[in-house]
Formats: sequence, structure tokens, C-alpha cells
Amino acid sequence: MALLGDQYASSDEDTPKSGAMHDRTTTATSIVAAPDVSLDVWSHYLKRSGATVNSVQDPMRLQLMLAKPTDTALIYNVPYADLARPAQGPSNPYKTTQGNALKRKNALTGDAQEAAISDATFTAQHRTFQSLGYTKDPSIHGAFVGDLTKAQALGGRDIIQMRPSKEASAALRRKRQKKGDVSIVDGEGAYKGPWARYQDDQIYEDEAALGAEELASDEEYIEEAIVPARSTAATKLVSDYQDDLTNTETTEFHGTAQYDYQGRTYMHVPQDLDIDLRSEPGTQKNYIPKKHIHTWKSHVKAINALRFFPDSGHLLLSASADTKVKLWDVYHNRELLRTYSGHTKSVTDTTFSPTGTHFLTGSYDRHLKLWDTETGACISRFQTSTKAVPHVVRFHPSTDTHEFLAGTSDKKIVQFDTRSGEMTQEYDHHLQAVNTITFVDDNRRFITTSDDKSLRAWEYNIPVPIKYIAEPYMYSLVRAAAHPNGKSVAFQSGDNQIVVYASTDRFRQNRKKSFRGHNNAGYAIDVGISPDGQFVMSGDSGGWVCFWDWKTCKMWHKMMAHEGAV
Repeated sequence: MALLGDQYASSDEDTPKSGAMHDRTTTATSIVAAPDVSLDVWSHYLKRSGATVNSVQDPMRLQLMLAKPTDTALIYNVPYADLARPAQGPSNPYKTTQGNALKRKNALTGDAQEAAISDATFTAQHRTFQSLGYTKDPSIHGAFVGDLTKAQALGGRDIIQMRPSKEASAALRRKRQKKGDVSIVDGEGAYKGPWARYQDDQIYEDEAALGAEELASDEEYIEEAIVPARSTAATKLVSDYQDDLTNTETTEFHGTAQYDYQGRTYMHVPQDLDIDLRSEPGTQKNYIPKKHIHTWKSHVKAINALRFFPDSGHLLLSASADTKVKLWDVYHNRELLRTYSGHTKSVTDTTFSPTGTHFLTGSYDRHLKLWDTETGACISRFQTSTKAVPHVVRFHPSTDTHEFLAGTSDKKIVQFDTRSGEMTQEYDHHLQAVNTITFVDDNRRFITTSDDKSLRAWEYNIPVPIKYIAEPYMYSLVRAAAHPNGKSVAFQSGDNQIVVYASTDRFRQNRKKSFRGHNNAGYAIDVGISPDGQFVMSGDSGGWVCFWDWKTCKMWHKMMAHEGAV
């Protein structure tokens, strides 16, 4: 800076020599090499002429003065008067007294200071500001912000301090009418409960009623007496939920013909197709669907479950929220074959028996019913001891057993025998409603998941879990599908992904397999795996159907199927 003061003269030709000589005597400590230049840069010529106009700026000098902070050389010969001129504009609060260094900021916009305040105090002041329009200033003791006039009128009290005293609350309660007797429906002493009025409200209503009716000059107001009704008190059975005691199940056949020319029903597996439906599942190569070919329409409400006929898949069973279960033809005419009616509320789940001759349904009416697939007759009815809602029902996959499992809303898995109709076992270790039941390990074990965000593995007929998995990062596993190889099970997780767990002895999560790219949060969207184990399928809350490759976990295809959740 001494070099600038000694050898660099002013670029203004009108500057006298004496002024320049006088500037050389200025000490180096008074020079500010990079002053804080405000946007109000006075014109050099107006200053020289002594003009008092303060709204005129020199754009050329303004542009040249605001040089880039990264420049290392001067591109403009700055006059000495500008170099020694004091800083203009407001002071920089982050500038230190030692040179031009800036204070270190602890926030993006400056220096933020922490203040200790409890959640209760903050909530009280926030509610005070919303209700009364003022609140305390935490930075200044005894100060207020907002409506200062109202704060002064109320003495600066907050919502907590303005609560009425116990005496005032008791006096207010004394003005209220009695709640009455629950056993009296109408008349004197009738039950009012939370609808009991205050005395002031009753007086106001009486005055309003009198003011609404104008009497003639020769009429006299006569109060009409109200005759109390002598009705008996309602019993608890009136409002109690009643069981479905009708037990009336009906069925209706909708197909073109119930029997073919050989007397066979729709239960017969068709053999006039391009594919062999009697072959072992998984022996034929599967392909991803590319376009929509057919739509079945008959239900009037949401469909909760879809199940293909075991092994062949030539029939499709659908359970809906309209209390109906319907059977559809898949290959020939794709028509509605039969409707099964018998539930009084939405059907939650359905499942075929291993042979397909029977199927089970569970409903929000707390009943489980066993149906004959061919005739439509209801064979048996089941109900848990606690009359809980069955969320999931599964037959034991073995053909020589006649038992099934049902996961209910009261945190239990119950086991029934279809021949005797009695409950043979109860698995009670979950903490919330049971969502899925999946048989693994050659049907000797089964895995269950629940809303308690846990996974439990059980030995069949032993009501003690052999494996319990519950991690902090886990979400509810709402649907499940076993892989055909019998070594893995895919679960639909509530965090928009499909997770895979091993179904062997360890029951560990396979962290390398995770299928993402769809949205399912908030919905119990089903998941499926192709018979050859090559593809994983899932619906979406936006109406999409997504397909992934099992080995690479990459999404192969995504197609729009519905306007709502699939």
C-alpha cells in the first residue's frame, strides 16, 4: 500500500499538485485498500463541483469499483481519494476490528445464538400469539411483540395464566343442567349427557321463542304443558352388535352351460388350448404380459383377494367388499360362472383347498365359511372364541390334512379342523393384528407377519415361535408370496419395497434382494411370483402393475392397469 501511496497519482487531471503532495504525507495505516462500497457512489465530478444532489450515480465508476473479489490485479487506476475514503453504508456486523477479516458464521445467514426454552413454554407462547395476538420476546426480558395494546390491557398474561380458577370453574358447572338418568328416555330427569345446556342458554332460547311469536291485543299467552312419555329404558341388547344368525347362503350360476356334452362341469381342466394346463407348475417358461386383453366386470366394490385354481389356473376366484365371492372362466369365454353369497360384510380373504374342490372365505362379519366350488353350497361355518375378524386364511398345502389357519384381528393365529369344525390349536404371540401366513419347509413350518412390524416362524401344531425377527428399521409386512424353489419368501413392506427372507432354518433377510420402484405405502397391495420363479409381480397405489427380474432385482416392465390402487 505504500507503493500505491508513493508512486500512483490520481487519474483526475484537474487535481492540483499541492493536493497530490499533501496526500503523500498520509500514513499507510489510514489507507483502506478494499473499502465496503455501497451502491450509492457519488459522482466524482459532482463532488469536485460541490453539488449537493445525492441521487445521481456514475454507472461507469460504480461498475469499475465493484471488482471481483478473486482478482489479483487492478484493472482501473483508482484515485487516491477513493482509496482513503471512509467506508460508506451500514456497518458489517460480521466484520472484526482486526483488518478486513470476517467473523466465522455458524449459520448460512449469519451467526445464530442458541436460547434454552422448554417445549411447554414455546407451546404456551405460540398459543398465546394465535389467540391473543401477542407473545413475549425471548431476546429481551419483559418485552412483548405483536399487539402491544392488548398485551398491556391483559397485563401480559399468557393462555396458561388466563385459565379460570377452580372457584370460577365450579360456579360455571353449577349453572349447567343435570346430565339426568340413563334409564329415562324422555320427560323429567331424562338423560342429557354432554348435550345438557347452561342456564343462560335456556333463558336466551326462551326469550327468543317468546319474541318470535307476536300475540294479538286480545290474546293471552298460555304455556302448553308437555306430557312426558312413559317409555321404558332401552336395554343393552338394542345397541349391541348382533351375530349373523340367519346362516343363509345362496349361490347363482351365470355361465352359458353348467355341463358340457360329456356331462362335465367347469371344474374339468380344459385340454383344447395351446398350453398344457395339466403339466407340473414351473416346467413351462413364463413371460411378462405386454398388453391388456380382457376385463372382468361384476363386482360393485373393491376387490380384496384374487386366487387362481390350484395347479391348472383355469378358474379365477375373487373376493370383494360387496360381500360377494365370484368365480370366473380364464381361457374360453372369460365369463362369470358362479356367485357365492352368504357374508353380510366385506370379504377379507379367500383361499382354495389343495385340490380346488373347496375354498374358504373370511369376512368382517367375523365368520369363516367353507364352500363347495362346484355346487356353491356352504359346507361349514367357523368362528373364533373371541369373535375376531379374520384377516388372512390359508389351507394346509398337504392334501391328506383337513386343517386351515386363520390370522385374526385379536393378534392370534387359530387352527381349525374342517371335519369336526373345532379349533385344534391357537398361536398367540403377536402384539397386533396378523397380516400374512406362509407355509415353508415342506409344509412343516409357517411364517406369519403382523402389524407389530415383526416376523415369526412356527413349527406346525406347536404354539411357540422358533424364530422372532423385529428390527427398528422394519415396516409392517402386509402381503407375502413364497418362491417356487422353497428357499425364500417375498414380503410386501410398507416402505415402498419388496423384501426377501430365507425360509430355511435361519430365516434371515436377504439384503441383496430388494425390489423397488413402486408405491404401496398405506395399501395392502398383493405380491406374486411366477411359477418358474423368474419374475416378481406387484401392484401399485397409482394403478400400475410392476414386474421385476428375480435374479437381478431390476424392473423389467411397468404397465397401467387401473385408475386406482391395484
